[in-house]
Amino acid sequence: MIAETPVTIKFLKHPTSQAWIEQALANLNTILLDHSHCERKAAGVALNLMFRYPSSTKLVRTLTAIAQEELQHFEQVNQILEKRNIRLASLSPPPYGAGLRTQIQPQEPQRMLDSLLVSALIEARSHERLGLLANHCPEPDLAKFYRGLMASEARHYGAYWVLATTYHEREQVNQRLEELSCIESELLTTLHPEPRIHS
Repeated sequence: MIAETPVTIKFLKHPTSQAWIEQALANLNTILLDHSHCERKAAGVALNLMFRYPSSTKLVRTLTAIAQEELQHFEQVNQILEKRNIRLASLSPPPYGAGLRTQIQPQEPQRMLDSLLVSALIEARSHERLGLLANHCPEPDLAKFYRGLMASEARHYGAYWVLATTYHEREQVNQRLEELSCIESELLTTLHPEPRIHS
């Protein structure tokens, strides 16, 4: 039995459940395929924010670096998939991402703030879960790969937080983060039946 991990990741209200760890380890090929989709989507999110706020110089510069790194990770995961003879294929998304996106308010400046904080929360959860895979994966090479990604995921959620506090008042950021982080954890209360990085 794998012991549940305590809450140690900034921004997250509750730790990932033991049930997710066991589900992920029993379905590593599916988790890898979903990981590929996650890296591609993360790059797309960064690019979309750059296009939406082209006059926000710090945002554009920061997200350019994040998008590039996410695409590098996308390629790295795809190379592992190829070695394991896993073909790229679509997967049905879990309700996690869509559930968080519905919380993004449509009017500015709230839209920018919510977009940045939702991205920060997703990156924080990714950091936590890749760490769990690194610690529990029975395949040493795969565990090493996940461990190597943890630092960048931590940088990413920190970068989104810094951007939020750059363009918005700290008190407003903290209040909204508190609300969104509760929703983020609530979305993961029930384990999605299909193994995913965010399920």
